[in-house]
Amino acid sequence: MLRQLIQRIGTNSVRQTSLKSFTAAYTTTIQHSAKSLAPEVKQAENRTTTWSKSQRAKADALVGPRFEQTDLSTQPNPMAAIDLIAEEPIRFVKERITHCDGGGGPLGHPKIYINLDKPGPHACTYCGIRFQKPEEHHH
Repeated sequence: MLRQLIQRIGTNSVRQTSLKSFTAAYTTTIQHSAKSLAPEVKQAENRTTTWSKSQRAKADALVGPRFEQTDLSTQPNPMAAIDLIAEEPIRFVKERITHCDGGGGPLGHPKIYINLDKPGPHACTYCGIRFQKPEEHHH
């Protein structure tokens, strides 16, 4: 479609009119493509909303040579990671600054330092595990 539009611009004597029609057609094409790339689909059983503009259903995402096992019924975890990490309990620490390494070792992640000066839970920016300093009650 874009090739035809470009050819039309090259052969049209009134380039400004063609440029306007090209821009309108191009915008419509981009909007149509964006809608087909990001339909409102469920990524996981426990998730009713999307969390990414380019999100696709798992059945559509798990295709190609990278995925040996595409039978979704045999997948070990059908839940969305965003909700799984929310179920992880908050870890209370007494220090003002703590760190998270995802459990360390080969299954962990680089060490992330977390400042706990402000009240409430603070999430690791790498894995989402939350840390909090216990509330100090002064009587």
